[in-house]
Amino acid sequence: MKILRFGAVALTSALALTACSSGGGTGSDGASGDTEGAEIRVWLVGTDTPDVAREYLTSTFEEENPGSTLTIEEQSWTGLVDKLTTALSSSDSPDVVEVGNTQAATFTSAGYFAPLDDIAEDLGGDDLLPGFVKAGTWEDTLYAAPYYAGSRIVFYSGQVLGSTPVPTTLAEYVQTATSLRTADRSGLWFPGQDWYNALPFVWENGGFIAEPDDDGTWEAGFSSPGGIKGLQQVQDLMVNASNAPKDGDEAELQVPFCAGQTTFLSAPNWIRWSIQAPADAEAPGCPDTFGADLHAFPLPGATAGQTAKVFAGGSNVAVATKSANVDLAKKALTILLSEEYQTILAENSMIPARKSLASALPQDEFTQASAAAAANAELTPATPKWGDVEAQKVIQDALVQIAQGGDVPTIAAELDTQIESILNG
Repeated sequence: MKILRFGAVALTSALALTACSSGGGTGSDGASGDTEGAEIRVWLVGTDTPDVAREYLTSTFEEENPGSTLTIEEQSWTGLVDKLTTALSSSDSPDVVEVGNTQAATFTSAGYFAPLDDIAEDLGGDDLLPGFVKAGTWEDTLYAAPYYAGSRIVFYSGQVLGSTPVPTTLAEYVQTATSLRTADRSGLWFPGQDWYNALPFVWENGGFIAEPDDDGTWEAGFSSPGGIKGLQQVQDLMVNASNAPKDGDEAELQVPFCAGQTTFLSAPNWIRWSIQAPADAEAPGCPDTFGADLHAFPLPGATAGQTAKVFAGGSNVAVATKSANVDLAKKALTILLSEEYQTILAENSMIPARKSLASALPQDEFTQASAAAAANAELTPATPKWGDVEAQKVIQDALVQIAQGGDVPTIAAELDTQIESILNG
């Protein structure tokens, strides 16, 4: 039985229609008019952006644009594509938005972002991460600039892992995590919807997400021999190594780690700061317990001495076409890509959008593990319709079935059918 989220069906087509019919608006042609007293609304997603960076953005913008204000509105990654679809087509659109690098093409191809070629040099020009520039470019025009990059690494507390050796291959990783599971503690925290952490197992076993055929149609590969083998490893971990909810997602992963509910935690490198946040912070960490002896390593590959192919995480940032003050919004975007702001991100272990600022990254085991992982990172299929796949959550739904003990080959075949229907529709 196909599990579809019909509210997101044909998202790309709907975006294109609404974007093209959005009219002139005060910001659609880049003209901002009188910006005195204007408010710029910036949507940042999740808690990844550190407070010091947020404060720098707000204070710098308001100093450089007297009489105008900048407000940061934090959004959730869960349901972001649908929320952006609604917000960017409304008369109350945010001005600057963060979007996942895999989601960018959905919006750039539909006309929802203002072109940035006129300020491309101010944003960093050739110094910007090329893969993320490609993700934010449509028909040779830049619409979404790189924001930051990162990769998932495996965290653990020395007091929990003890004398158990750090695994050196993917098979050892599965075996070790499974052997460490108890009734109260997971060997690896692996909620059922966590597709980001499932993809490396597919890639490392020779499977693929989807690839274009010679005729231009897309062929999905979760049901390929390598895809099935990788998903079987995922099922082994979800069923035998993890106590995480079988239908749970990857939000707030620091919570089970700080509660001592897992040995290994595969998460973006910047979650370190959430784990080590003060116990009295708004989102408390555990700096005096499991965060006190914190370590990390890149996910090992199928062969010892190699890192696994992991999902290339990160974000792009863009100016909304329907912003009431496009020019002013571009000024805010320029601050987000400035050397000062990007250095703040780098100092907080987030790979900066500007390549020249990599030297500002901390020389610690977390950042080095992330850099090693990022060197072997993979992206999702380069098609505007990939946003539809994410919005319909077909991969997440399939993984929940796998976590619940379903038959992997059957689930993988059905997933491929769904993905091909979306990408070729």
